[in-house]
Amino acid sequence: MITPEELVFGLDIGTRNVVGSVGYKEGREFHVIAHSVKEHETRAMLDGQIHDIGRVGNTIKAIKDDLERQLEQPLKEVCIAAAGRVLKTVTTTVEHRFVEETIVTGEDIHTLDLLGIEQAQQVLAEENDTHYKFYCVGYSVMHYYLNGEMFTNLEGHKAETISEDIIVTFLPEDVVDGLYSAVDIAGLEVVNLTLEPIAAINVAIPENFRMLNIALVDVGAGTSDICITKDGSIIAYGMIPHAGDELTELIVQQYLVDFNTAESMKLASSFGDTVEFKDIMGLSHTIESQEIWDLTESTVDKITEEVAQKIKELNGDKSVSATFVVGGGGKIHGFTEKLAEHLGIVKERVALRGEEVLQAVKFEQSDVKKDPLLVTPIGICLNYYDQKNNFIMVHFNGERMKLYDNGHLTVVDVALNAGFPNDDLFPKRGKEINFTLNGKPRFIRGEAGESSVIRYNGKVVSMNTALEPNSYISIQPSTAGEDAYCTIEMLEEYGKETITFYVNHKMMTCPRVVAVNGEMQLPSYSIQDGDVIETQNYYTVAQIAAFMDVTLDKDADIFVNNRRCDENEPVYENFDVTWTVSEESDIDFSAKIAENTKEENTTPENETSEQSAEKENARQEQFGTDAAEESGMNTETLENAEAKEQTVSAEPVDLRVIVNGRPVFMHGKPEYVFVDVFEYIDFDLSSGNGRAIITKINEKDALFTQKLFSGDKIEIYWKEN
Repeated sequence: MITPEELVFGLDIGTRNVVGSVGYKEGREFHVIAHSVKEHETRAMLDGQIHDIGRVGNTIKAIKDDLERQLEQPLKEVCIAAAGRVLKTVTTTVEHRFVEETIVTGEDIHTLDLLGIEQAQQVLAEENDTHYKFYCVGYSVMHYYLNGEMFTNLEGHKAETISEDIIVTFLPEDVVDGLYSAVDIAGLEVVNLTLEPIAAINVAIPENFRMLNIALVDVGAGTSDICITKDGSIIAYGMIPHAGDELTELIVQQYLVDFNTAESMKLASSFGDTVEFKDIMGLSHTIESQEIWDLTESTVDKITEEVAQKIKELNGDKSVSATFVVGGGGKIHGFTEKLAEHLGIVKERVALRGEEVLQAVKFEQSDVKKDPLLVTPIGICLNYYDQKNNFIMVHFNGERMKLYDNGHLTVVDVALNAGFPNDDLFPKRGKEINFTLNGKPRFIRGEAGESSVIRYNGKVVSMNTALEPNSYISIQPSTAGEDAYCTIEMLEEYGKETITFYVNHKMMTCPRVVAVNGEMQLPSYSIQDGDVIETQNYYTVAQIAAFMDVTLDKDADIFVNNRRCDENEPVYENFDVTWTVSEESDIDFSAKIAENTKEENTTPENETSEQSAEKENARQEQFGTDAAEESGMNTETLENAEAKEQTVSAEPVDLRVIVNGRPVFMHGKPEYVFVDVFEYIDFDLSSGNGRAIITKINEKDALFTQKLFSGDKIEIYWKEN
């Protein structure tokens, strides 16, 4: 004896009619003990979506009352399905750019898919003019691209950018709410909700077939619903707005019959050589089935071509291995053959599924005939036993939310459906700096932040953790790292830190400057986003004067390398500048030179004429002998410079040298020898422990009494035994 608790009530709420079946499962067989069908009295539903909830609710109640009379017991719970034709499909392209060339991992591909789903949600939100939410119920990647070129599999390849074309399917919330409301009017409670294509697959495609790449086409009244299976899952849904009613309308017009008679004629033409009917005038006719085939041939060709195109689109622009057809519209002669032709597969791989897939279904009512029309309502009942592909409730960040369970839900699906920003799931880098250096674009990336922290029922988990009903999930957003920071002196192109000139025959060392957005900046300048930077190897006369904080006599001539010029003249490394300081400056020029060069420079009193000649040779190497000749730097000039140096040789000078890679500034003496360095560095001469001391000047062995000059590079260290 079957108890009421063992019975399952499945309800197929269609556009034209409502089908109800009640039964139970025994072993591998499903027994149908009550069955009822009722058409809508008005156009209460359009394309699978409820428009008049009250009228649809009344139709469901009539089905329920009829089944209760057959069963002689009440029905309280029901299983339903949302029509595949109400699904929303979005096709989009998304790209992910790596900071540098990277080997692509499976996680990178998963992240790309998530970005695609999120972008599809944004596209759908922009097109949605209602306040309803959409549930993501499936997606399929059509193409992957590696650095702009199409690739079948990205994993393991090196890439700077990866991208994909993805098709994402959504179920609108209002469809679900409408179904629940209509069922509630009939006094029923929904215990399981699935999608019609999934219900049909439960019957039409055995589970062991679903590992294959197969399409299921449900040819209904107003639409042809499509779903694609692969690797055991449904990967995509779609539909075209053409189906059986278009064929029926042709018969109505051609033979002057009512719609129901035309439906009967359409089906009869598929099973016999002749078709008998009465027209609206009451006249009887007998025609060859071939007449109806010829009448509907072009429309069948158009519908099957569009179905094939949609199947290929959903399947990544390629055909499937096989296709199963259910629904009354697919029974018309030539439908499966034409569909196979447009899919480019042999006709044996496109088959109408009907009575043969209902072998495990037993009808206790003798007047119920096994038919493709029964595939979906029976599938709805069978889906109850699996409890798959229904809605589950979870708690996310303190709020209760409903999710469509496609059998593969993870924490990420919760975040996406809740509108949690994808950027907050993954570590964020601080802001990068984009700028132009010497005409070429450059960027400095920010620091990486911390990943998001995901807690699942109180435990820290990964974002790919599978979901269970009534779970508690919270996500602490990822953080951004420090913004990028870079100064001019940190640039490789900046080179040496100083540039040396001779001002009124005295050495002047200045920090090397760089033009940023047309203005000179010091090495410590922090580069900003959008800066245009030009490195320069010169100062102008005016810039040197500004750096020294002196005012030039406007009435006196300025000479650069003994050539008369103005304040805008560029002054390169080792060039000589001769000018007159204004009396208004009221400043001791020699003192000013000493002040500005105290920590960076030295005057040339400690140089001999031979060393001055070496500097001149360096100038000629850098700028050419012609420049030296134009500047008037001849033997007489060098001799004059030597005479000036000798007149001030007794004055104390400052000296800048590099010791073991660090700058050292020496002061207070007119000249310096190597041993003087030990007064300015921390080097214990008593800690040799038998080791020899190594002393070098400019990479050559040095004596303690050897004379030092500005810029000398000194090395002092113990020789290891």
